[in-house]
Amino acid sequence: MQQPVPLSTHAVSDSLPRPAIRALASSRIREVANATMGDTSVLPFWFGEPDLVTPQPIRDAAIRALSEGDTFYHQNLGISLLRESIASYVGGLHGSIAADRVAVTSSGVHALMLVHQALIDPGARVVIVTPVWPNLTEAPRILGANVVPVPLSYGPAGWTLDVDRLLAALTPNTRALVINSPNNPTGWMIDAGTQRIILAHCRRSGIWIVADDVYERVCYETSVAPSFLAIADSGDRVISTNSFSKSWMMTGWRLGWIVGPAPLIAELPKLVEYNTSCAPGFVQQAGIEAIRRTAEIVPPMQARMLDARDHLFGLLSAMPEIEVTLPPGAMYLFLKVRGVHDSLALAKHLVRHAKIGLAPGIAFGPESEGFLRWCFAASAERLSEGVVRLQRGLAAMQSIE
Repeated sequence: MQQPVPLSTHAVSDSLPRPAIRALASSRIREVANATMGDTSVLPFWFGEPDLVTPQPIRDAAIRALSEGDTFYHQNLGISLLRESIASYVGGLHGSIAADRVAVTSSGVHALMLVHQALIDPGARVVIVTPVWPNLTEAPRILGANVVPVPLSYGPAGWTLDVDRLLAALTPNTRALVINSPNNPTGWMIDAGTQRIILAHCRRSGIWIVADDVYERVCYETSVAPSFLAIADSGDRVISTNSFSKSWMMTGWRLGWIVGPAPLIAELPKLVEYNTSCAPGFVQQAGIEAIRRTAEIVPPMQARMLDARDHLFGLLSAMPEIEVTLPPGAMYLFLKVRGVHDSLALAKHLVRHAKIGLAPGIAFGPESEGFLRWCFAASAERLSEGVVRLQRGLAAMQSIE
């Protein structure tokens, strides 16, 4: 008779993944949102997505592709026509880009992770300008990197970068610098002159620049934000990650891209294969149509975002208990409630007692504790109702330590 297998004397928790994974912080945004997702009585402004559905021509392109049977695998780096379309689009904004410098990814998040997997060894030093969307700091930590934050400074004029402080942090043993501009959550936007200073320093030290450019078309002083791609040579250690999510209102499609030096892109098919194999073909067809429709989709998006930003800013700045500055980019107002220091407790209070969902500042780093992030990619009516609810929630607040 076969003997029974003895029970393990080790608890499941003893065999959990690497210490770096156990140490990962869970999303504080999700901590607030997950408790009430699906509750239609809550006005949600916590996620970075517009309240409009993807434009019909883009959806139609995906429907056509599915109807024609596009349900099979595709090239690791993406359909050739999409890579060429992205190269043409990016080249039109920032200067000539060859298609062999483009990789299609299954979302902007995937693009960032692929870049980190390609560059980061355990113990590598990665400098990141913060506060920032938590995925940017946690992705290199997953790979065992030593993440060094360089915080923006906050003042009456908004958020600013101390360039000397950043350059001092970019020591010769630094592997990569990660910059998100326009910035989520602050709306800070780097200028071209500062980019040139940073690029020159990184060239001398052999440091990779990883630019998260997902909000480059969501800006209000120009039609496109300054980009390292516009000043870098094709062989520079400069990588741009981007996504269809924001500019074309395609958050749920999970389609993005990487632009980098051709030798790096040539190595990425292996990583794509071991992560996702490829982006879905019908989604890529939607991406091709999105780029084709850029002129009719992106400028109206920018105009709507500008109106929404100014509308919400006007309402919030009139509230004596609110401190807020006008951001030059992205789709968020990053506001403070005077006298409140626990943003997570405040966000939970507001969703419970006022039915308004805002993201707690602590989700983006300790330097933004006390702030709340409000995504204003919504109609004026929804934003106005949100302000009414915020006022109601603050009035009901007795103590948020």
